[in-house]
Amino acid sequence: MKNQEQVNDYRIEHDFIGEMEVPSGVYYGVQTVRALENFPITGCHLDEVLISAMGMVKKAAALANMQADLLDERRGQAIADAAQEVMEGKFNDQFVVDPIQGGAGTSINMNANEVIANRAIEMLGGKLGDYSLVSANNHVNMSQSTNDVFPTALRIAILGKATDLLQATEEVEKELRLKSVEFDDVLKTGRSHLQDAVPIRMGQEFGAYADVVDRSIQRLRGVCKELLTVNMGATAVGTSLNADSIYVERVIEQLRKISGIDLRLADNLVDATQNTDAFVEFSSSMKNLATALSKIANDLRLLASGPYCGLKEINLPQMQPGSSIMPGKVNPVIPEVINQVAFQVTGNDLVVTLASGAGQFELNVMEPVMAFNLLNSINILTNVQYVFARRCIRGITANRDRCREMVENSVCIATALSPHLGYEMSSAIAKEAMQQGCKVRDIVLEKQLMSEEALDKVLDAYEMTRVGISGKEFLTKCDSI
Repeated sequence: MKNQEQVNDYRIEHDFIGEMEVPSGVYYGVQTVRALENFPITGCHLDEVLISAMGMVKKAAALANMQADLLDERRGQAIADAAQEVMEGKFNDQFVVDPIQGGAGTSINMNANEVIANRAIEMLGGKLGDYSLVSANNHVNMSQSTNDVFPTALRIAILGKATDLLQATEEVEKELRLKSVEFDDVLKTGRSHLQDAVPIRMGQEFGAYADVVDRSIQRLRGVCKELLTVNMGATAVGTSLNADSIYVERVIEQLRKISGIDLRLADNLVDATQNTDAFVEFSSSMKNLATALSKIANDLRLLASGPYCGLKEINLPQMQPGSSIMPGKVNPVIPEVINQVAFQVTGNDLVVTLASGAGQFELNVMEPVMAFNLLNSINILTNVQYVFARRCIRGITANRDRCREMVENSVCIATALSPHLGYEMSSAIAKEAMQQGCKVRDIVLEKQLMSEEALDKVLDAYEMTRVGISGKEFLTKCDSI
């Protein structure tokens, strides 16, 4: 008895649970239809890079099975050719299962198996659903399990997307570094606890922003190396049941060639099948980057606040009208979207963390939700950083006169007096300056505590910002006191 027959616009397909109607023109099959009914969860599509990575894994498996004399050349080549088309995105519309699903990714794996099987059947001159020519389970999934296919494909997808993520992050770091040079001579008031502190150069602030982003780049690069280790060949629980030793050796070789990624087989396939710590580490690295970007965005919003009733030390590029009711208002929309993406990435990281900890025994069945959140974080973090670099950071200008005015009017420059007049006297001067609304400089000269020449050296705001200057060196500069 054939396992399918044409009925109107449907074909009937069977699995061990029973039979179901499958739309006649689709390349997916009965198990995909079951997944569509079981998991109407997010309404989202599978990430196209993950689909392509599934095609890579299936092509590598077909070629390796042929090399191990497990799969005949006619079927094997048709499967490899069909998988190549999946890699190229020709069947993205046939990957219809929801990203979040029960079954540890079985529905995604079977969606791929059925699409590739039916395309291979078509290539061999058969009709869709005639699995006597090419079987989704027996041939396309030969020597495999969802438990090694899906995590391997996920690693390949993450590594593929990480290239663009790193490029976007490097662009942000570059733009911040350029601003640190451009603003190196801009003296401004430093702040701690949102209160006036000692002077700092704006270039130093932007240099610090660039450095924290650079550290995030190094973290991401480091964890990408961990993702190069895959469990392909582990099959169900890491014991390689139903996978020939020649296949296991050849499949990783094929994957390297097909993906262009220097993948390596895990030393302990049981460990690599049940544990997902590399995903947690990658997610954490993204969260760390997002947190740093959010802090920078907060600073930029504050520094640009006003323009008439705020700090207004910098100008952000004007991107769009800021109000439907207040004419002339312009909001810091790019830093605001950075904040929101950071919140989402942080939430995604929590999901990945919880899902990783929910693994049981030889398998973590929560990998689909990890994949959904990891790939989402990469996508939005990549996109928002290109926007941040090009539509915000690049166009920032400094209000030099405003910065200089605030430095000159700040009583916190009295800090520089402490090595010469003592903390108590310096505090008294600062307090008097605040009460009288006058400058620290004027009080010191009025009380004849220093000569004008010596005071000029002590209150040289630029000298106060020189990182690494020793107290002895500073006192030597003021030896005329």
